[in-house]
Amino acid sequence: MPKVKLLKSTLLILLMSAISTHAETGVDLPGQPSEAVQHIHPAYAVVPDDPALPRVLLIGDSISIGYTAPAREALQGKVNLHRIPANGGDTQRGLEQLADWLDPKLGSWDLIHFNWGLWDLCYRNPEAETQGNRDKVHGTLTSTSEVYATNLETLVQQLQKTGAQLIFATTTPVPEGEIGRIVGDDLVYNRTAREVMARHGIPVNDLNKVMAGKMAQFARAPGDVHFTPEGSELLGAAVANAITKELAKQP
Repeated sequence: MPKVKLLKSTLLILLMSAISTHAETGVDLPGQPSEAVQHIHPAYAVVPDDPALPRVLLIGDSISIGYTAPAREALQGKVNLHRIPANGGDTQRGLEQLADWLDPKLGSWDLIHFNWGLWDLCYRNPEAETQGNRDKVHGTLTSTSEVYATNLETLVQQLQKTGAQLIFATTTPVPEGEIGRIVGDDLVYNRTAREVMARHGIPVNDLNKVMAGKMAQFARAPGDVHFTPEGSELLGAAVANAITKELAKQP
């Protein structure tokens, strides 16, 4: 492997480690990343808008943080790709923060690509010493699928008020050995989300399908929901394709 490519890969691994560790602390997150993370992570790079191009917003957790830069690179010269300045966390966090993320002072959006799920289906125990207090044995489920559906319905209604085209991204797989999440719950919550999206005619970008059967290859470590740079690039390509497809439907 050429030295430049090796250096780039190593840097991306370090950046992803920093952001995913931050995303799972369970103390000050989900929410605003530290200034240090904002400074070094390409997902939070300032995007100078080209007024001739559509403005697109990504909303999601650390998985979306990982695929922001690859998607932005794939869409260079086609869209102005922004993301929320935070880890979007669970749907409750979305309800609390969405108005700020969609503040009209930040401009209008032609398309919003969004996801909630991995944080909702996570079990947490304040007594656990694991990263993010994850504990599927003694912990409490963040959001039941019923609460998730109710919250997601409210969030969709708020997103629709922007007038932007919407795309929902399914939640990526829960791998074997994840200490705070149950294998298969991603499918349960995705079915719930699809029902909500179907009621509103919102297209679905099936990122779960992109990674199904590939977690051993692209997960950052066994039992880790986060991805290697190569995994994030694969997701970023899928996101870019979905955005391009939907924007092409605009008159």
